[in-house]
Amino acid sequence: MSLMSKDNLKNIYLIRHCKAEGQPAEAKLTDLGVSQAKDLMEFLKPYDIQYIASSPYVRAVDTITPLSKELNLSINIDERLKEKVLTSKDVEDFTPLLRAAFKDMDLKYEGGESSREATSRAIEALKDLLKREESNIAMVTHGELFSLIVKHFDNSFGYEGWQSLTNPDVYVLTFKDNEINEVEINRIWK
Repeated sequence: MSLMSKDNLKNIYLIRHCKAEGQPAEAKLTDLGVSQAKDLMEFLKPYDIQYIASSPYVRAVDTITPLSKELNLSINIDERLKEKVLTSKDVEDFTPLLRAAFKDMDLKYEGGESSREATSRAIEALKDLLKREESNIAMVTHGELFSLIVKHFDNSFGYEGWQSLTNPDVYVLTFKDNEINEVEINRIWK
């Protein structure tokens, strides 16, 4: 049975940032990313977003700025939505590390955090959003953390799910009665 037919629903619009120049916190959107942010604003306008929570990273904030201006909403920075730190070491190809970290949620590389730790902080942020009175909330984050949030509710979503994401991407997580365990997940980005 679809949750969509029930009362007391809350929609969390989980948003992956637009195309960026790189991975550091200060990395800006590319020219394409700036254009995508405008497209994202147009795409999200019909969803009656009432509150915006974002990673503090520049690319996440810049992704949602056009929508925040259009709707005259503040961007509420939440440190818990920043990208997962895989490792502090310089790695030429992080693919094998990332693949392993999706399989072993407790795997922790030098200077990094485990997938379980990152998921825990993200789910705490999500729980706080569920306590809010608004029924349509935008939550802007990054690819790996986005994937870990989805994986929390659907364990089959792993490395391959992460690979399938686009920049930007939007999934809607619909919760019944603000219960964290009663969720329906749908990808809505075009």
